This record gives sequence, C-alpha cells and structure tokens, in this order.
Amino acid sequence: MNLAVNNLSDDRDVSPDDFRKAMRHLSGGVSIITVGQGRDITGMTVTSVSSLSVDPPSLIVSVNRSASSWPLLKQRGTFGINILNADQSDIADRFAGKNGVAGADRFKGATWVTRVSGTPLLADALAAIDCEVEHIVERHSHAIIIGRPLDMLVSPRTAALAYWQGQYVALDRTEDAIRLAEVSLPAPRSAKP
Repeated sequence: MNLAVNNLSDDRDVSPDDFRKAMRHLSGGVSIITVGQGRDITGMTVTSVSSLSVDPPSLIVSVNRSASSWPLLKQRGTFGINILNADQSDIADRFAGKNGVAGADRFKGATWVTRVSGTPLLADALAAIDCEVEHIVERHSHAIIIGRPLDMLVSPRTAALAYWQGQYVALDRTEDAIRLAEVSLPAPRSAKP
C-alpha cells in the first residue's frame, strides 16, 4: 500500500466559514444513514455518500463523530444508505434533527424494511443499500466510513433529492432532460427573402 504523508501545519489560511461558503457551491445527493436494530435505531441526513469502487462494490460516507449515530455505527459495524427521492425532503429534515426529532422517532411516518444486517432501510427510497463497515478512517471532526454492500433495493423512480446553496433541490431526469433540450437547441432560422 502506498501512503502519502504530508507534514500538516496548524496554521491555516482558510477559515471554516470561508470553507463552508465554498462548499455550498457543491451540490450533493441527499441520503439518510440508518444504524442499529430493533428499538435501538437512529440515523442522520448526509450529502457525503459516494461510490468508491464498482469491483468489488464499495462506497464511502463521511460522518461527524459528534453525531448521535456515530457510537452505534461504530459499535454495530453495519449501516444503511438510503438515497432519497425528490419528494422526501420531510424525511431528510426529520433525520437532520429539525424540530428536535431524535433517535427512533426519526423513523415515524415512513415504511422501513430490513435485509441481511437487520438495519432499517427506507422502502421507497431511490436506492437503499444494506452495508457492513469495511474500514474507518478517523480524521479531525469526522470519520470516513468505507462500506461493503450486502444487499440493496433499487426503485424505478428517477427524481432525486439534492442539496445545493443551503436548500433542497429536486432533480428529475425526465423533466430536466426536456428543459435542457429546450435551452440547448438552436433557434429556428428565419427564411431569407
């Protein structure tokens, strides 16, 4: 394994606020990370899920180590990735802790199923992936979780929920393709006299 190590200085030129403002320009798909089993369940809203490898299938997610889900994720070693569809912003808000909703109460008002690990998966998510932790890298305030998919559910729906500039944005493959075609087609030429 090759490992590049840099000597990092505590003197930083970029402030956390400036960095946060820059990162708001990066849109991200909204997912719910679920952890636990039975009545001992919780979860969180994230935009940090990404594919790591297709062969073998693996993914990464960045998790704040001060999140209430972190100890349970670390203890259990399994988690669910639930990629939200465009009309699930209410679920995203609930798992983000809006209105003080926490723990198992975040799961109310939605249909959940379990697969191999027993971790709850959102039945009508665009995709729900049952994962086991393959590796954890703890760095600063967060941990990078490398997960190995155990099982998954995939919906035929195509409208996704994204987060950009501090708000939810619906991305619909069909509608957005039509809009793109409308603005990218050249205007018809007028007939010459």
